[in-house]
Amino acid sequence: MEKWKVLSSDYIIQRPWATLRIDKLEMPNGNIKEEYYVLEYPTWVNMVGITEDQEILFVRQYRHGANEIMVELPAGVVEPGEDPELAARRELLEETGYAFDNIEYICELFANPATSGNLTYTYLLQGGKKVQEQELDASEDIEVVLMSINEAKQFLLDNKIGQALHSSALFYTFNKLGLL
Repeated sequence: MEKWKVLSSDYIIQRPWATLRIDKLEMPNGNIKEEYYVLEYPTWVNMVGITEDQEILFVRQYRHGANEIMVELPAGVVEPGEDPELAARRELLEETGYAFDNIEYICELFANPATSGNLTYTYLLQGGKKVQEQELDASEDIEVVLMSINEAKQFLLDNKIGQALHSSALFYTFNKLGLL
């Protein structure tokens, strides 16, 4: 198996949160793909935060792409040059007001490698304490939701986590903790 050769790349739109590129590609067998669309996103980080009371932090927010109000894990963008672990701590504090002493890397996944190349890191944070109010951006409207570990497991198994990368994050984390 060989990688495809990029013959040309043109940007259709470039924005801080998403960029759309069109590539012309040559496959190893010589076939040419005239238009292959690629979405470029920043690196993301998802956090499974377990408080000192053994509750898992979730957030409820409207997701316009799905036109749904969803319950998800706290998550966010890793700023250019920022360590993903530091981004996890920062985003969790901003979105929930909780700080954590213990952090553990769980996994990294591609969101959709067929059309985008960005990575999503997942971290498990334990022993969280509420230390401040949320510090939301003007474009964020987020409610904090706390669930017991058993409630969160059932929520996941009942397919109520609509965000695929968040479901994956929970499965990997629950497996790591021996809860599956």
